[in-house]
Order: sequence, then C-alpha cells, then structure tokens
Amino acid sequence: MSQDSSVETPEQAAQDTGPAKKSSGLVFKLATWGLTLLCFYLVFSRTEATAAREGLTVMEYLLRFFADADWVMWLSIMIPYSVFFFLVDSHASWRAIRWFNAENLKLKDVLPIRASAYILSLVNEQVGKGAMSLYLAKRHSVPGWQALSTMILLGLVEIYQLLIFSAIGVGLYYGLVQDASTQIRLDVILPTVFAVAALYLPLHILFFRGYLGIFEKVRQVQIFKAFREASPKHYLLLLLCKAPNLICAVLIYTVALSLFNVDVGFGQMLAFLPVIFVAAAMPLPFHAGALLLWTVLFPDYPEVGVFSLIMHTFFVLFNAGIGVLFLPKANAELFASKE
Repeated sequence: MSQDSSVETPEQAAQDTGPAKKSSGLVFKLATWGLTLLCFYLVFSRTEATAAREGLTVMEYLLRFFADADWVMWLSIMIPYSVFFFLVDSHASWRAIRWFNAENLKLKDVLPIRASAYILSLVNEQVGKGAMSLYLAKRHSVPGWQALSTMILLGLVEIYQLLIFSAIGVGLYYGLVQDASTQIRLDVILPTVFAVAALYLPLHILFFRGYLGIFEKVRQVQIFKAFREASPKHYLLLLLCKAPNLICAVLIYTVALSLFNVDVGFGQMLAFLPVIFVAAAMPLPFHAGALLLWTVLFPDYPEVGVFSLIMHTFFVLFNAGIGVLFLPKANAELFASKE
C-alpha cells in the first residue's frame, strides 16, 4: 500500500529543517561578528581621536598607557581575586545543586568540577555548564534537563544581582550617571530596565510556583524544575551567596584602574560595572559589547576598552589554570564508575 504523498515523513522534515537551521545559524554568526567588528571599530576610532589630540599614534598612546601601569601590584590583587571568585562561585553552585538536584552533595566534590568547567568556558560558557550537568547525571543520576535547570536559575540570579547592585549605585551616584549620559541616555535607560526587572521577578516567581494558574504545560517542562521548586527565600540566599564576588569586583576594578592611572571612583564602578558585566554576557566574541560600553561610560579614557580586555583575559586564563590543577580529580569524578 503506497504512502500518502501529502504526509511528510520525519526524514523529509529533517531534510527541510536542516538547511533552514544552517542558514539561520550562519546569519546569526555573521550578525554577531558584524556587531563585534563594529564595536572594535568604534573603540579604535575613539582611541585614535584621543591619541591624535596628544600628537600620538594609537600604538604609541596604548604603549604609554600600559608602560605607566604598576603591573606587580596589579598581579598582587588579581590573583587573590580570581581565587576568591572561584570559591564563592563554587559555593553558590553547590548550594543550588543541593537544593534542587542532589541534597547529599558535598562542597569538596563540586570544587573540581566547577574548576574544570572554567577550562571549557574558554570555548563557550554553555559548554562549561554542560560539564556540571554531566557530572550530576553520572554521579547523582540527575536528568540532564533538571541539572541544566539549576544552571539557568543560577544565571537568572546572576543577572538580578548585577541589576540590583547597579540600581544601588545609580541611586547613590545618579549625578555621575547623568554626566556619563551624553552619548547614550543611561539616566533614562537604566532606571527603566530596573523598573521592568523589578516588576517581572514577582510575576516570575508566582507563575513558576503555580499561583497564577496559567500555561501549566509550560510550567511543568523539566528544564523549569528548579524554578518550580525555588521559593523567594532561595532567590535571596543565592543572591547573598553570590554578592561577595560582585562587591569584590567593584573594589578590584576601582583599584586596578588607579594602577593604570585612570581616575575612576568607587561610585562610578558601583553604578557602571554591573551594567558592563551584563553587556559582557551578550553573545558577541571577545565581549565586544562590554568593550564598547567601557569607552562610552568613560569617554575621557578610551583606552579602558583595551584595559577591560586585559582584565577579562587574565581572569579567564587564570581560572582555567585553576581548572587544570583540579582536572585529574574532575576526570576521576566524571569517568569513574558510580559506587
């Protein structure tokens, strides 16, 4: 009996969607690289203009900027900061995993997996999260989607942490925000973003806790498991667990900029650094969004864009180095047979 030609087989559907997915993926890559090149061009143009006013080339200007820096002192604050970040980050991840995935998990078991994930994050942050999910699946029989759910929840808390601290900074130093709003109306954009985020979070919690009674099928999807189980107390505790990293980052960046002879105060860093970190989360190579935002927020110092690249590069490479130290233990955890 012949098959009805009007019915599309799974093989035909795959053939139809395959080229479309490849095409959309190519468009996304071209768009992200196009935006990245535009960001770098704008940063270069600003730096070139500033260098020209001093009768220097861009290279001479940047060499002078880095030659005057106190590199020894910079390393003496960056190394402890990177270790501190790793410990706080691992602790927050451990708390969330215990609450939503594996209640008997020990912190010492999370440290090597979280550290080794930094190595994978050099390629892609999402791959690093996948390593955590793989560990939970192999050693604690946690379904992959449920493990990923916890990673997404941690990401949401991370975003809200940045927004909350930025809101505090903007509130305390609103005059500085107005001064920096000559090119982009940050004095309007930032309060608007804060207001929208503040309105969304209660609705988010009410929906996933089942109080709204709508879109129940969406709420029950496995990837939202952590959201269904998380109470306001969990969000608050995770925020408090992660907060030391951001507070430390504001201090470190303020001191580091002074070591590069850039006159930036703690208030500016408190208001702007969390926003810069949000821009860094955009899917652009080399964190180009954050690179451009640095030069917009500090127009008198366009070289801080390059400074931010150095800070980020050192940070991810040093954390990857921590991952290398823990790699033998991580491999044993991932690939040893479950007891």
